[in-house]
Amino acid sequence: MSFSQKYHPLPTVDKDAGEQESLQRRDPRKRRSLLVIVVIIIMFTSLPFVHMIRSRGLWGACHGSQRNSSTLAKLPSHYTLPSGDNIPSVALGVWQAGKGEVGNAVKTALTAGYRHIDGAWIYRNEEEVGQALKASSVPREELWLTSKLWNTFHAPEDIETALDQSLSMLGTDYLDLYLIHWPVAFKTGTTILDEDLTADPYPTWQKLEELVDKGKIRNIGISNFNIRRIQNLTANNLKYQPAVNQVELNFWNPQPELLKWSKENGLLLEAYSPLGSDKQVGKSLSVPEVKSIASQLGITPAQVIISWSVQRGTIVLPKSVTPSRIAENLEVFELPQEDFERLEKAATSHTPQRVVNPSAGWKLPFDVFDGQ
Repeated sequence: MSFSQKYHPLPTVDKDAGEQESLQRRDPRKRRSLLVIVVIIIMFTSLPFVHMIRSRGLWGACHGSQRNSSTLAKLPSHYTLPSGDNIPSVALGVWQAGKGEVGNAVKTALTAGYRHIDGAWIYRNEEEVGQALKASSVPREELWLTSKLWNTFHAPEDIETALDQSLSMLGTDYLDLYLIHWPVAFKTGTTILDEDLTADPYPTWQKLEELVDKGKIRNIGISNFNIRRIQNLTANNLKYQPAVNQVELNFWNPQPELLKWSKENGLLLEAYSPLGSDKQVGKSLSVPEVKSIASQLGITPAQVIISWSVQRGTIVLPKSVTPSRIAENLEVFELPQEDFERLEKAATSHTPQRVVNPSAGWKLPFDVFDGQ
């Protein structure tokens, strides 16, 4: 089924120029200046010097034929959801951000220009995030706050209580987006599989729709749903279609089939771990195609990957608590089409490597991603 997506003049010549030039040629200081220029030219054309500036990442700045980030077009800063709300295309993800550091990360992000904070009840840091938001001078209406419904709260009678906990900790009376964190329901207060609500999430969705009507949530969506599970949900007579599906999406797990299907059906994807998992980030930034494009465009490898992700038509949720990286990750640029296609081909030519799959840890009798 398909979803509707409401988502310089030339210098004049002095008549005495010839005489002035003659005088300059007789000036020893001018001869010394010319000698310095010759030495610089020799340095720049010497092979060891070229190797040195290449190795230090300075080639893009020194080599005249390289592009500069200031000449690159900016990518869309927002996407429009079916509700008409505009969701920022780059967010600060606070998953795995530790106690005592997530608040500073949020403050840094807001100062840098972020307006989209992606969190969840299970991250155990919503209270610190809320304190950082309260300390900020950014008006609530300029912020986009996302949280997620954990597995133990899928029973309709438990959902509003769980939502209210997140609202209280975040210090707000509504969320811009609330997601079903996983297509797996546990029996209340346990880690025992609730087979009925897992097989049929419609009762959970109906309660979320009710909370939209109450004004506590502006948009509802899903997370970690494969195509089969999305179809299982949307086969019902939904009052509100899923606004987004948040999934693991990066160079190592690019999921082209899910991306294609989602575009065809008007469902916006959000990419968590866009630079790869913690153990993959270094490898991601060292991909030859990524390094080559970064050098050519005068941007960082992280900016190449994040830009590629947004250019694919997804929202990107890079996570960092390092101020310089937080600011860096917000700057995204439109890659030249040939560079975008080169990176897309590289990403989709290797065996996919999914990192986040809790099926075994939760002792599920199935793989949550089967059928994708």
